[in-house]
Order: sequence, then structure tokens, then C-alpha cells
Amino acid sequence: MDPKTNTSSPVEAPNGSDNGLPFDGDVSKPLPAEAPGAPPAPPSKTVDPAIAEAVEGVLYSDIGVTTLLNCLKQSIASAKDFATFLKKRSAVEDEHARELKKLCRITADNVASRESRGGSYARSFNEVNAIHEKMAENGSQFAISLHQMHEDIMDLSHNMERGRKQWKQTGLTAEKRFSDAETAMEKAKAKYDSLAEDYDGVRTGDKSVRHFGLRGPKSAAQQEESLLAKLQGADQDYNAKVQNAQSVRQTLVSTERPQAIKALQVLIAECDSALTLQLQKFAAFNEKLLLGNGILVSPLQDGEPKQRSLRDIIAQVDNDKDLNEHLLAEKSKVPHRKPEIKYEKHPTLTPVQHIPPSTNLLSQQQNQSPLTSQQSQPLITQFPVQQAPPPPQQQQQPPPQFPIPPAQQPSPMQQQPPPSRGGMGSSQGQPPYPVSNERPFGSGIPPVANSSKPPRSRDGELPPIRPVFGVNLDDLFRRDQSPVPMVVYQCIQAVDLFGLDVEGIYRIPGTSSHITRLKSLFDHDASKVDFRNPEAFFHDVNSVAGLCKQFFRDLPDPLLTTEHYGEFIDAARVEDETIRRDSVHAIINALPDPNYATLRALVLHLNRVAEHFQTNRMSTSNLAICFAPTLMGPHRGPLADAALQARVLDTILQNTYQIFDED
Repeated sequence: MDPKTNTSSPVEAPNGSDNGLPFDGDVSKPLPAEAPGAPPAPPSKTVDPAIAEAVEGVLYSDIGVTTLLNCLKQSIASAKDFATFLKKRSAVEDEHARELKKLCRITADNVASRESRGGSYARSFNEVNAIHEKMAENGSQFAISLHQMHEDIMDLSHNMERGRKQWKQTGLTAEKRFSDAETAMEKAKAKYDSLAEDYDGVRTGDKSVRHFGLRGPKSAAQQEESLLAKLQGADQDYNAKVQNAQSVRQTLVSTERPQAIKALQVLIAECDSALTLQLQKFAAFNEKLLLGNGILVSPLQDGEPKQRSLRDIIAQVDNDKDLNEHLLAEKSKVPHRKPEIKYEKHPTLTPVQHIPPSTNLLSQQQNQSPLTSQQSQPLITQFPVQQAPPPPQQQQQPPPQFPIPPAQQPSPMQQQPPPSRGGMGSSQGQPPYPVSNERPFGSGIPPVANSSKPPRSRDGELPPIRPVFGVNLDDLFRRDQSPVPMVVYQCIQAVDLFGLDVEGIYRIPGTSSHITRLKSLFDHDASKVDFRNPEAFFHDVNSVAGLCKQFFRDLPDPLLTTEHYGEFIDAARVEDETIRRDSVHAIINALPDPNYATLRALVLHLNRVAEHFQTNRMSTSNLAICFAPTLMGPHRGPLADAALQARVLDTILQNTYQIFDED
């Protein structure tokens, strides 16, 4: 095998980097030999004759081939190490580029949403995002180039290993052939010397040399004749071995060793030169990457810049202008100015016969909440509104305009039993004016109960003083000032304390009568319910779970909202788990605040339930099947997509701590 055929990738070695252009990632494209600002090529070095002579002495010695084989082995190992570095660096750069692109996409969606700022901020941030996308693309091209360099160096290493293997066999075989010939010559010489000494001893009469044949001791003449014959044979063999060794050495020194040394030198030079070339390319590509990203962040100011720098883009954000534009956009939504707020006493509380002709006062009083009416009651007692005094003969008579016969059917408002409120009148809970047991028609102020216990309906349920079930989450939040409804909080607390290890929790239904009774308790006054004591829910934790699901089913708008239903279903169709999780996360962030807070509390609780799967048999998939229709409402669309509801909730439960914080 000719070592000159073992070439690396045909890429020219750069003397510098192209500092005037961004990184393009084209590996096959030769880098310019003299780029602007590139360092000069290193001058050729002359070798000291003494050093060259010493090197030649080592190369053409008996250890020359072995030494060069070790040097080539080191060069191949260095090339493989650098190839491994390039592969790992390429993976790091590719991962960074992909994550940066993904971040840019998510951020662009967030900036485009209605919950983010608009105006100059949105425009500037979109330009910043575009710069980061270009930087990510530069990183991708850089990673591709490094990977190509890795493959080139690995091909080079394989070629070098094949060449080394061939010349190791050829060179070492020639060296061993000469070594064997030399050994055989030395053995022949040793035998020849031994026989010559014995022959000389016999000739000189040395009696220490005694030989015995098959027929007894030989005479001196016989010994001399025998040794002479052996000596002549040994001499011929020794002479032949010397001639053979000389011939083998001549061939080794003149032909085989120089050929092997030359071939190994070429392989070493080729491997080292290719490795140096790849190192230069690596340096040039790094310079291009950094320079390209730097130009994106701060373009060169050669005349009119093609684009603004990152600093200039951010400087264009005008906070005051953005705020004014947002406020002006809401101008059409400004409601009409309401009339001046003032206190007006309801005609039914005035012990006079005269009724104001305006009916607006009556309708306004009917719309007042019981709490407002009760709070204003002491003011009615202490500071009555001054009105024109009626004729004396009419002051002792009841108002004829609102007679309530005893047999008259009560109005819908009268059918609701009054709440128990203490401290709103006299010590006995009676108002300061005379009233009968029946309320006047249309009165918005409930009478104060005389008993400390609230009255019950015929079936034993408490009256709905502060309804919870069937009320919108926004209304509950405005009324109770609690982001999570009290019924949801109490149910979660009860299941966490007593139901995490109950098999089939949230799947096995509770007792209907218990659920109805608990529902009436919350609709009456949720603040008086405490599920920390199991007696409060009849020691039936399955009924508590059923009550929780009943609350979400009764919501006018599902917890995940009708508005976002289609978006959740579209996100569930995504097969990639990471993209599906991020899509669902973005939709959850767009939910109204009460919905988000309630969903967060519920999902963290269901995650705790799923952690006890070995005991309660309720995995995330089982919980998703039980809760999906409850939280998303009835399915709208093709029947084949009905299972996507459960997939939405299963995605949320499996990524609980990626979507919601645990604190």
C-alpha cells in the first residue's frame, strides 16, 4: 500500500479567519488565504545540521521503525481525541441552538398574546427575538460544520491506522529476518570456536580433551582426525551464516528499512498536517460564529447600517406612549357616567301613607344585597330621612298601598328563609319599627330571625343564603375575595386528610343524600363548614369527592372555559410530549385568574392523590378520565375526538410541577 494515497478531506488550510463576514457554516468552501486582518503565515524553520544528523542516526538505526510506529500511534490517538471533542461540542451547540429557537417561538407567542404589552415594546421585542433566531441559526450551522470536521478526522484516523498496520508488518518482518540471520550466525560462530579450541588442544597434547567412541577411548590420531573433520564442517556452516547475515543486512539497510521509514514519515506528516488543518478550521469557525453574532448584536457602522443594534432597538421602547395607546384603545369601553351616589330611604320604612311616585327607588332597593341592607339599618334607625310631615290623621294608620292579606301567596323572594344575623338592631334582634311576620311585597331587606338557629326547609336543608353551587367563579371571587372557592378548599382538605388511601377515590360515587345535605350547608354559609372533623361529612369521604365534582359540574362556564376548549383539544392532538405540554401550559396561562388559581389547587391535590396509586388505584390516567368531562364540559366536535379531553388533563397531571409551582 502506497502511503501517499492515504489523504484526508480535500479542504484547504486557512491562514486566518474571515473577520468581515458572518458565520456561514460551509465546510466545503475554502477559507481565504489572506483575509483582512489575518495573521501572517509562520516562516519556514531551518533545522540545525547537528540535530538533523542525530535524527537521521535514530531513524536508520535498529530502533528507527519501532520509534516511528510509536509516533504514528500517538498522532492517531491525538486525532481521535480532537474528533471526540468536536462531536461533543457539536452536540452542545446543536442543543443550544434548538433550545434557543424553541425559546424564541414561545416568547413570540407570549408577546403576541392579549396579556402582554403592545406598542413599541412589542415591536422592539419582536426585533430582539428575530436577532436571537438568527443567532440560533448561526449556532446550528456551526454545529453542522463541527460534526463534518469530526467525520473527516475519523476517516483520516482509520486511513492512518490501516497504513500503520501495513508498514508495521512490513518493517518489523524485515527487522526480524535480519535479527534471525544474525542469531544463527552467532550460534555457528560459537560452535566453530569451540571445535577449534578442542582441535588445538589435541594437537598440543592436552590430555584434558578426551573423547570416547562406541568401542572405547580413541587414540590421539583418531581424535585429531575426527575433530578436524568437525572443525571443517563448522567452518563452512559459519561462513555460510555470515554471508547470509551480510546479505540480509544489506537488503535491510539499503532497501527495506529506508522504505518503511519513509512510508511511516509520510503517514505521520499527513496525520499531523491534517490535524493541524482541522484545528485551524476550528479556530476560523469559532471566529466567524462570534463575529457573526457580534454583528447581529451591534452592526458595523460603515455608512448606513443595514439594521439597528440591540441597544438601539431596546432604546426605542417608549413606556409612556405604550400606556397612553393602551388607555386610548379602551376609550370605547368606558361606561356612561352614573348619577351621584346618595342615600334614599325606602318608602316601606317610612311610617307615612304617602309613597314617592318614582319606581326607580324600589327597584334599586330590591337589587341591594342583604349585607348592604343590614349594614344600613342602624343608620335608618338613628338618622331617619326628613320628609314632609303627613296630615295628623294619617300618621297612626298603616300604609294602604301595600296591604298583605293573611292568605296571600308569598312572592319568590319571600320563599327564601331569612339569614340569621345578630347585632343589627335591638338586643332581641327586632328592628326599631313595627313589623309583622310577613314582609311587604318587593322589600329587599330580610327580617332578622328571632332564633339563633337558621330555619330549615321542609326537607331539612338549610336555605341558600350565600349560594356557592351554580355561581360563576368571577362572581364568587368578587363576593368572597378568595381565589379558590371555599367548597373546593374544604373538599381538598378532607380528601388529603382522610381519602388519599381510599381505593377508587373520585371514581366511586358517594351517597346522594349526603351530597345534597353538604351542598345545602355550603350554599347556606360556607364559612361555617369545617371538614377537618369527619363528623361534618358523615365519615363519608366519597361523598366529599362527589361534592367537589358536583361543584365543577354546576359551574355556568367550565373550569377550563368554553372559550379555550378548542385550543385544548388542538393541543391534545400533538404527538410530541414536550410540545404538547408547552402548548397546554400556554393556554392555562391565558385562563382568568380565579380559574387559574382553582385549577392549580385542584391539580396539585390530584397529583398527591396519584402519588398514592399503589393504594387507591387512581393513576393520572384514571383521574383524567374521571375529571376531564367535569372540568372541560360536554364534548363538542367529532365523537372520535372525545378521548382528547382525558389526554388534556392527563398531560396536565403528568407535568404538574412544570406547569404550576409547588409553593
